[in-house]
Amino acid sequence: MEFSQYPVNALLYITNRPELVFTEGDGMWLTDHNGKRYLDYLQGWAVNCLGHSPKCIQDALAAQSKKLINPSPAFYNEPSIALAALLTENSCFDRVFFANSGAEANESAIKLARKWGKLNQSAAGENRYEIITFDHSFHGRTLATMSASGKAGWDTIYAPQVPGFFKATLNDIASVEKLITGKTVAVMLEPVQGEAGVLPATRAFMQALRALTKKHNILLITDEVQTGMGRCGELFAYQLSGIEPDIMTLGKGIGGGVPLAAMLCREEIACFEPGDQGGTYNGNPLMAAVGLAVAQALLAPGFMQSVKDKGEYLSKALLKLTAQHGLAGERGDGLLRALKLGSDIGPQIVEKARDMGPVGLLLNSPRPDLLRFMPALNVTIEEIDQMIAMLSDVLAQLKK
Repeated sequence: MEFSQYPVNALLYITNRPELVFTEGDGMWLTDHNGKRYLDYLQGWAVNCLGHSPKCIQDALAAQSKKLINPSPAFYNEPSIALAALLTENSCFDRVFFANSGAEANESAIKLARKWGKLNQSAAGENRYEIITFDHSFHGRTLATMSASGKAGWDTIYAPQVPGFFKATLNDIASVEKLITGKTVAVMLEPVQGEAGVLPATRAFMQALRALTKKHNILLITDEVQTGMGRCGELFAYQLSGIEPDIMTLGKGIGGGVPLAAMLCREEIACFEPGDQGGTYNGNPLMAAVGLAVAQALLAPGFMQSVKDKGEYLSKALLKLTAQHGLAGERGDGLLRALKLGSDIGPQIVEKARDMGPVGLLLNSPRPDLLRFMPALNVTIEEIDQMIAMLSDVLAQLKK
């Protein structure tokens, strides 16, 4: 195709992509092959928590690449030790396993829970391996994490599914309790269901879920691939409810744009033995050095308060937009928010916003009746105002 000097059909077709190639990124902005700039409210689907190409990541990559890139996970390396220590010091967890993607981290959580269930059988002597997840949830694209997910249609794409996953209803504690059997080992959920349209678990539900799992001696796993690393206004979203899970997974924001993920657990759950889990690139110093730089930036004095403040500002701005254009409201936590459109115009908005000129706006519509906003956590108030003004223009055009 003419928009690229290379034959793009060499790439496997897995999604519909617009005919543009991004060549540069800086903070909240991307630039394409024609020099057009775009205000980016996707940020790699909540990946670039500090925006595109932040200096701290550039510096970490440059410095670490001159020292050591990959000695193999059979040996310790300094950045992974330092990052693990920082994560455990600032959470309720004791142990960290590093991976390359959120799906891989969730696979690790599933494996750890099943291993723990085998070692902690039910009163009747049953192996405990069943995990309760939730309708509309999203846990990844491996066979096991797709089976764990409650995304419509995923039960048939690569059938048969991996057995042992049962779906409850978010914010309905009775729906969870009725699924618990002697074979249940864990409940796994996203504190905010991102792909489902930014559906938060209520504080009361999270607290009831923690109480229920303790009552039945089953594990609570929080999938914080999207909600973790400051996205929801606390370093980890479980902290919003004042609870302590047994296992947590991280991805996306932990690497700030590079392939990095993690599975964290409490000491008494850490039952892997040598050979049970691993990975060629897991915990390599190049990625871990970036994760350390990102975590240090998020933990800097005042940073998390600024995320809360800007989350509130964005919420109020979206409510004003709702009133102005007769929309259906907004929801979310921190800087993970959704605008409820009231009709299925999301895909139209995404296309019109991207193609508007001279500056484009990149938006996400995970469901046709809403937009999801995942800006960099250091987005400015001016960039929020600019997005709202641009989106308002698009909405006005659609009314004509």
